[in-house]
Amino acid sequence: MVNPDKAAQVATTMEDKNMLSYLKEVLVNMPSDWLNLTTHRLDIYDEELAKTQFLDQFEILFKANDAGPTALAALPTAYDYIRLGHPLSSVLEWAIAKLNGLPAKSVVSFSSGTMPVLAILRKNLLDKKNTRICYTGELPTYFNAELLRTVYGYAFELMHVAKSEEIPAFAGSTIFLSQQEGFTKVDLAPNIDFFIRVHAQFGSVLLVNGKQNEAYISEIQHVRRRESIAMTPANCHAALKSLIDGSSGEARRSDRAANKALVLNSISEVTGTRTKALIASSGLSMQYAIMMGLIHDALVTHKGKNIRFIVPPNCYGGTNDQARRVAACIANVEVVDLPVDGDNEMVQSLDVVLAKIASEDAIPYIIAEIPTNPRVEVPDLDDLKEVLSKERRTAAGSIAIEPVFILDQTFCPNVHFLGEGEILSTVRTIAYVSGSKFPSGGLCTAGYCVGNALTDALIEKVETHLRLCDNEATDLQVEILAKQLPSMKQRIQDAYRNTREFVRFIHETLPDARINFVSEELAKEGFTPSVFSLDLPTKGSTDEEREAYKRALNLKLIDRMITEIPKESKFCVSYGQLKGCYWTIPATSTQGTTKEGDKDYIVRVAVSPDLDLELHKKVFADFVEQDVLEKSELR
Repeated sequence: MVNPDKAAQVATTMEDKNMLSYLKEVLVNMPSDWLNLTTHRLDIYDEELAKTQFLDQFEILFKANDAGPTALAALPTAYDYIRLGHPLSSVLEWAIAKLNGLPAKSVVSFSSGTMPVLAILRKNLLDKKNTRICYTGELPTYFNAELLRTVYGYAFELMHVAKSEEIPAFAGSTIFLSQQEGFTKVDLAPNIDFFIRVHAQFGSVLLVNGKQNEAYISEIQHVRRRESIAMTPANCHAALKSLIDGSSGEARRSDRAANKALVLNSISEVTGTRTKALIASSGLSMQYAIMMGLIHDALVTHKGKNIRFIVPPNCYGGTNDQARRVAACIANVEVVDLPVDGDNEMVQSLDVVLAKIASEDAIPYIIAEIPTNPRVEVPDLDDLKEVLSKERRTAAGSIAIEPVFILDQTFCPNVHFLGEGEILSTVRTIAYVSGSKFPSGGLCTAGYCVGNALTDALIEKVETHLRLCDNEATDLQVEILAKQLPSMKQRIQDAYRNTREFVRFIHETLPDARINFVSEELAKEGFTPSVFSLDLPTKGSTDEEREAYKRALNLKLIDRMITEIPKESKFCVSYGQLKGCYWTIPATSTQGTTKEGDKDYIVRVAVSPDLDLELHKKVFADFVEQDVLEKSELR
């Protein structure tokens, strides 16, 4: 007679073997884009279903034992970009969930070893719930409990245990932090709410235990999206291989020290600075370290004073959202809106806002994009310098605290703002760039920041928090930047030349369209972005009708471009790619979390240094002739 428990155990083992065998085929046949690109394809992307649709259809393929290249290529895009997740992170999480009898949504991977802990601490801070962190051996060297308590405001207990089974019950959330490498089955003891396995090379995997903790999942994913990134495609790929062969897993080897030296040298040349540069896993993880580093400095240098982050309400949604998320967690931090586009001019708005903050004797930190996104506007830099340098007084008459300007120069990373003698060299300024754009050419997300000579002490604080959050760039990301950064300035020039010609053609072909792009004069000053926005002509008797017509025409244009030029034109949010042309509508992509009234329902076009420009012109001309000019009563 067969022992039913033994039979069940064998069946489970066979199920696992079948799953791992299927994964082996998936890794052989998967699309190369899963591993090599940072950007999602919006033509197979449904944002409402982004966290479920990919795995729902992947599960169907698994049950049919279909790991063919055609079937895998047809799967809808998973998550977004690389930060929130991607196909390989989804597959890794699905596999680990299968091994541990959990739903796939209960497993979340991070490139960082710290950020999953911070995600739980953040939710418990807002929910006023106790947290206990249990661990065996030693805590990771970058885990700084004192700073997490004093700067981030997180409350938690630390408990060393010999093994997870010894963890007693606790009135609150219990996190078990394990540094055992490998991704084998986990022992989820009943008193563990969150199991985090940290891998020295790959990052970490968090397992959410029990239905009572499912409400944490979306919050954890949002931290990953805004303050960190998912485990990178390359590391997910290596982790899946280790899962299949049962090893602890090893990342591909690269000389980090040599590559980092090359990257830092390139950043110095590109920015014209000689100060210390930092390299993070993404532009937003860089921004998070900047924000937390500045808050840390404020707590030490201006103890007890309120902190104000001044942010354009329609800027990139990640910047906007992250600033508000930080402010939600720290009592003396608030976000102040800075209108910068259209009828509002950045410098004038900034002068008004800084005067108000000075009167309150608060600390002003400004986050702004130059050029702005998506309207591609550049303020008068002499006026900007004057406003930032102006001495202001508090309501009591004392000298107000001078601002720090946090400059997102992703659109124009080649402009020298900070070096000796440059326009912003005499006001405290830190500039940062999203690496998924021009620095890497779309091959990785790693970003960087650099400050002028006045910010050396601030940069040290930023570095402290970049390391605490374990959000530094991975070895492969640094290697990619080492290869791509030296050619960046030439790629920017070539892409700008294509963009200028495309803008000229559109203006001549459809003069009623409103085009937002830099002037020839600004280009001569060095502002040579390769992105522009397009406000198409519309018709209708009411504002609502005109807006609806324009939005439909936006989508018709994008659909025509990606349908007729599928190898080059993509419905995608990115910028600075090595090849092709990327089309998006900011309101539904980069401004996803921006307030509705501040969104831009226009077409944003990003042009690369390598594309068939004549074909793009022809398709646009066809669009104008067939979809625009034949319509009557356009504005």
